Amino acid sequence: MHFTLAFTASYNRRATKFLKKHPELKNQYLKTLQLLELNPYHPSLRLHALAGRLTGLHSVSINISYRITIEFIIENNEIIPVNVGTHDEVYR
Repeated sequence: MHFTLAFTASYNRRATKFLKKHPELKNQYLKTLQLLELNPYHPSLRLHALAGRLTGLHSVSINISYRITIEFIIENNEIIPVNVGTHDEVYR
């Protein structure tokens, strides 16, 4: 099953800011997005549902320190990135 990433303007601004701050992560970030489209359940992404005020969102890992929060809409095979950053930045 193939998924489609649907980027919002607000996410694109966050991603641009994130990549300016962390240019060394660009390749890992792009690889994460590609893998997310191909197989969001791949073990290296560590996909998991969030709780509390972030209920309804999921998170995937870029690496140990950085995450992407996503809306994971299975009905339309669509994934909407919401935020990108450190663990503390995306979970606050």
